[in-house]
Amino acid sequence: MAKARAIVKRLKAVKNIRKITRTMELIATARFKKAMDRATEAAAYTRKISEIVADLSQANLSIKHPLLQQHDSQESSCLLVLTSNRGLCGGYNSGVLRHAMARIAEARQADEKLSLEVSGKRGLAFLKFQGESVDQQYTHFEEKPTFEEVEELADRYITDYCANRLDRLEVAYTKFESSSRQTAVRETLLPIGELTSDDQSDASGESAPERQVDYEFLPSAEAILEEIVPAAFKARLFKCFLDAAVSEQIARMVAMKGATENADEMIRTLSRQYNRARQTQITSELSEIIGGVAALE
Repeated sequence: MAKARAIVKRLKAVKNIRKITRTMELIATARFKKAMDRATEAAAYTRKISEIVADLSQANLSIKHPLLQQHDSQESSCLLVLTSNRGLCGGYNSGVLRHAMARIAEARQADEKLSLEVSGKRGLAFLKFQGESVDQQYTHFEEKPTFEEVEELADRYITDYCANRLDRLEVAYTKFESSSRQTAVRETLLPIGELTSDDQSDASGESAPERQVDYEFLPSAEAILEEIVPAAFKARLFKCFLDAAVSEQIARMVAMKGATENADEMIRTLSRQYNRARQTQITSELSEIIGGVAALE
């Protein structure tokens, strides 16, 4: 009887865990759909504005925007790492953190000054455990990052880059390609010249043919560049946050779905064990009754 009771107790615990994982799966599914809509809407705008900036960077203009120019020295770089605030999302954070640790090792080997900025409690906990110093940390970005929040970071990066306090900005995050494919990547956002070359590549990784586009600037080329180049950088940085948000929800949805399926399998196994234990117990009790009756005769 003690064995059957232990199985019943464990069975109840597994059923309770299954309720939790199933609920989390449904919540992640709902959040994923909303996040994917935001990322999809931002993708078209980001792609088009990046194409325009790429055309302008290749045009024979007498004026250039500071964000399009690569600095002669690469002494001061910044790495922005985008991770989650919560766990239970499979290998979502580990892929991004591998890229971050590889970049930190490269900078250390080349004796390069690299400032580290981390978004997400999971990334902060891991890097602090590794003994890495974090210059800036952000924990207020949730599954719905707003453009205003990202714009504050973008304005600071633009100011530092134009003032030569920053020579290179890289972002380690999970890129959303489709609902079935998300890839942890490390991309360079500043200078924008490297960003535009990445955005001109197609899905297969091959570069699209260069386009020769002639623009007429009204009121002036300076005014257009001053407006569109920072806007392109802000849009690209915002898309990184949106991609990270939707990829996190997909990873959590898949992880919770797997946990729910494992709980279902465990429930079936425990149910069979309980039935066998009850059968053994009933057989034993019947044997004792028959034995007692035989002794009375």
